[in-house]
Amino acid sequence: MGVFSFRKAASGRFFLYTVSMSWASKRRFIVFSILGAIVVALLASVAIAIFYDAPSCRDNKQNQDEEGIDCGGTSCTYLCSVGVQKPSTRFVRPFAPAAGRTDVIAYIDNPNMNAAAKGGRFTIELYGTDGTVLARKQGTVDLPPASTVPVYVPNFVSGYIEVARAFVSYDEPTFKWFRYTDNRIVPTYNNDAAVTGTQAPRITASLTNPSAKALRDVLVIATVFDSAGNAIAATQTVAPTIPAQGTATVVFIWNEPFSTPPARVDVVPIIPLPSP
Repeated sequence: MGVFSFRKAASGRFFLYTVSMSWASKRRFIVFSILGAIVVALLASVAIAIFYDAPSCRDNKQNQDEEGIDCGGTSCTYLCSVGVQKPSTRFVRPFAPAAGRTDVIAYIDNPNMNAAAKGGRFTIELYGTDGTVLARKQGTVDLPPASTVPVYVPNFVSGYIEVARAFVSYDEPTFKWFRYTDNRIVPTYNNDAAVTGTQAPRITASLTNPSAKALRDVLVIATVFDSAGNAIAATQTVAPTIPAQGTATVVFIWNEPFSTPPARVDVVPIIPLPSP
């Protein structure tokens, strides 16, 4: 192997001649060429890593098959808000289970058939007869698809100021909707609530666990309604264990009589949604 070079003669003409390259020179040339190619490839990789952002559902851009910015399509976990319905309040009711104490029960609806939201934030406000805000509290709620979820807030406000009405508002950006098929293990209420006592009412109900796995520390909310369908009382308890394919009894106790005779009792176990 050789390399070509030009040399100018005294006459002013150029002559082409060949300079032979030794094997050592050839080897150095090959090695340096390979090393140079490797360095160029590494620099290109680093440049791509630094300056190129692969499309994702967190890049604040509408790309991939997204239907909006970082939402929708088959690529993103969360749905676009334009494609889902907002949560709504079926009712919110303050009541006084004891002198100088006000509790609140609210039922929140998720009208979406195939969309769920986990940890959405809401605010409950109580207003006096003159329209002033007496108290305000925030909380979070999990909304399975096509569900109505009770939220119970005990001792919402203390004192003897008359509460005229209550209102629930939603922090809509915190309701991040995602596609969800409800496969949670949820115990079933056997619709067997028995009310005993008048001065200190007690309600006994049973829950059945349909699965082959025991459920532990299940929060259960009970709401009492009168014959007109108005909530007159609510409370909550925890079922320590509901055995696999078995039944557990839960008991709800009030220290004061109900304001009107009870006609119906809702007993709802609360099972958190998994993270999307």
